[in-house]
Amino acid sequence: MKSLTSQIFARALGKEKVEAGELVVVKVDKVMMHDITGPIVLDVIESLKVDEIRNPSLVYIFLDHYSPPPNIEAANIHGRLRDFANKFKIENFFEINEGICHQVMCEGPVKPGEIIIGANSHTTTYGALASFSTGVGSSEAAYAIVSGELWFRVPEPFYIELEGALPNYASGKDVILHILSKIGVEGALYKAMEFSGPGLKSLKVADRLTISNMSVEGGAKNAIFPLDDITIKYFNDLGINLNLKQLEYLKPVDPYNPNMRVNLNVIEPMIAKPPSPADAVPVSYAEGIGVDVGFIGSCTGGRYEDLFIAAKILKGRKLSRGVRLIIIPASKRVYGEALENGLIKIFYDAGAIIGPPSCGPCFGGHLGVVGDNETVITSSNRNFKGRMGSPNASVYLASPATVVASTLEGVIADPRKYLGAKEVIV
Repeated sequence: MKSLTSQIFARALGKEKVEAGELVVVKVDKVMMHDITGPIVLDVIESLKVDEIRNPSLVYIFLDHYSPPPNIEAANIHGRLRDFANKFKIENFFEINEGICHQVMCEGPVKPGEIIIGANSHTTTYGALASFSTGVGSSEAAYAIVSGELWFRVPEPFYIELEGALPNYASGKDVILHILSKIGVEGALYKAMEFSGPGLKSLKVADRLTISNMSVEGGAKNAIFPLDDITIKYFNDLGINLNLKQLEYLKPVDPYNPNMRVNLNVIEPMIAKPPSPADAVPVSYAEGIGVDVGFIGSCTGGRYEDLFIAAKILKGRKLSRGVRLIIIPASKRVYGEALENGLIKIFYDAGAIIGPPSCGPCFGGHLGVVGDNETVITSSNRNFKGRMGSPNASVYLASPATVVASTLEGVIADPRKYLGAKEVIV
């Protein structure tokens, strides 16, 4: 099986092939930064005394982490990024309320076969759309903005074959937590996590985005899914017609000798115990642990599909007394769709708090920071000590379905009882 990642690099270089481990310098198609990493990028560019950016159309700037700004410092950072965008005529500038960078980038900007970097580790998300995408340091992002290119060591592939079909009570979050539980935080260190196999047919793009996003928690340089009918339909629904003939090399191929096989049939609702995404177990191993806060949102768990499953479980029910549930759509587009389809009303009636499209409390910045000795169950992607606020808080990672079930009961709970699903047979 040919590595999709290597093929993307080969085409960018005009070569027949490149080998894993090879050092290459390639043009990048897009560079992303936001209001945490952006100021450092600007510092580097300003130190170079650059008067002009050769190709401002490749730059994407987002105000998403501190959105809306919770303090003067954040407001001033936003002002500085606005001034930079105006000075260098950067049109791909996304204001407060537009949404999280990784979600918005996948609502049109990202195309299959592109090479995209971002000054954020979860830029690996875009590989769900058959592109090469990875997080880089702010200085590297600055260099790419100025020069239009960057160097890479072509990552070795880590092939994962997906078998079976994902049950109705499981999601991409459960799949990636299962994988991380097997390989640990370094199992795919600087490798390209490449997915194939018949199980792809049961994974929606939303599932793939979550899996790609959290591949970095296993050390991966990037993750990538092939361009199949599901991805093509996703782009068609966005009004984007792909040149499929030129992208033929990204189509699925039959896997052989994979590094790992995952039977989707037996994937259970999973939960990652603090302080690591890789410390993941079936939710039954953590049932009954009390929770204070639930969070549905972030670039991992704030898509429409995530909100839909949350609303399906919440409809006609109320949160457990004393438990807060914060729900933040990942983008303005997602928020609008949830509003039009009545999901926001369901959340309101259940007693949830609905926030503006942003990263929210995922990184411990604002809009729901947790305090000492509190326990939060979240659909976001990291549960390191202090990640969502106090270093004395406990953060559990789970799917939106598990988050909602837990906030209804006041303890970590299995969502299958709310979805009419039978117990899994392993």
